[in-house]
Amino acid sequence: MSKRRQGGGKGPRYGKHVDANQLEIVKALEAIGCDVCEIGWPVDLLCGYRSRNFLLEIKDPQKPPSERKLTKDQVEFFDTWRGQVLKVETVDGALDLVTREYL
Repeated sequence: MSKRRQGGGKGPRYGKHVDANQLEIVKALEAIGCDVCEIGWPVDLLCGYRSRNFLLEIKDPQKPPSERKLTKDQVEFFDTWRGQVLKVETVDGALDLVTREYL
């Protein structure tokens, strides 16, 4: 599968800002064998790893807490999505989430 970088997703873009740590997280996920699509909306990444799918929203830990909050649309999506959607801030956090054994 070819890797999909920013701008490859469907849906509204609204001048989407990519957090500074996103590329580092994407590269780390790909290094362990994840397929990663940077979809940008409603969350940043769609990842596939060991037959599991993960929706990840990236937030930059270098920003103040007020700037790391989910947007109103993201809160609504997190609250209503019937699948798994996760917020991550670091490479270690992202790797932990996708490699964790889920029941």
